[in-house]
Amino acid sequence: MSAKFSDASAMDKLVDAYGNSHRPVSAGETVRIVCLVPSITELLCDLGLQQSLVGRTGFCIHPKSIVHSIPKIGGTKDVNIEKIRKLAPTHLIVNIDENEKPTVELLAEFIPHVVVTHPIEPRDNLALFRLLGAIFNVNQKAEELCQQFEHQWALLNPDVEVRQVLYCIWKDPWMTVSRDTYIAHLLQRRGYLQWQSSKSSQRYPVFEWDDVSLQHVDCVLLSTEPYSFNVQDAKQLQLQIQKPVILVDGEMLSWYGSRSIQGMRYLRELAI
Repeated sequence: MSAKFSDASAMDKLVDAYGNSHRPVSAGETVRIVCLVPSITELLCDLGLQQSLVGRTGFCIHPKSIVHSIPKIGGTKDVNIEKIRKLAPTHLIVNIDENEKPTVELLAEFIPHVVVTHPIEPRDNLALFRLLGAIFNVNQKAEELCQQFEHQWALLNPDVEVRQVLYCIWKDPWMTVSRDTYIAHLLQRRGYLQWQSSKSSQRYPVFEWDDVSLQHVDCVLLSTEPYSFNVQDAKQLQLQIQKPVILVDGEMLSWYGSRSIQGMRYLRELAI
């Protein structure tokens, strides 16, 4: 699965990131949603659909005041198939990067509607808002989010000198992101060019600190997720590599959906 959201004409047909066609739910139709994507669980709540959410992963932690009452069905990759079956969902929301294809195929055997998402660039959020808004008949709320997104996007001009950064998501082994990822595209909007590995074409490559190309990196960013880097990690690494190391909020820079609106504000205020 490597598709991305299509253009406006495709959105008129309610086509998701995998090419599946969808229809708006009918008036009075029962809607029971299981979401396996933390950022989209938050988006569904912001669209006013919390009453239709019947299942979420343990990583779906926002909005805290709402999700605590929604049953957990495992993680993003190790879901409890039978628990989901008993919830009798009508819709399943998944993501190409975050969920395992074999698991999604098993769930699709008994869940009528599977909506596949895969935002790669920040502006793909607009299509995501409108797709979910149209399927679940919350178009007005979706458009309100689109307007908020456009406002923050316009403010996020690359008015700083272009700097090359290394965004770290894991250690033992050390891992980063490629330039063809949501995180890298968001950073680039602000003028921060993600380092590109010459040794790996993977979206989330492993790297070694002795790679000579890292000499051109101006700053290292340690993300608080998926690995929980902390202030001490940043201090220790800075002593090791003799470069600026900044701890950054991973949710703000990697979560798409409605969190992206806060994320752009966060990035604008981040001093790198």
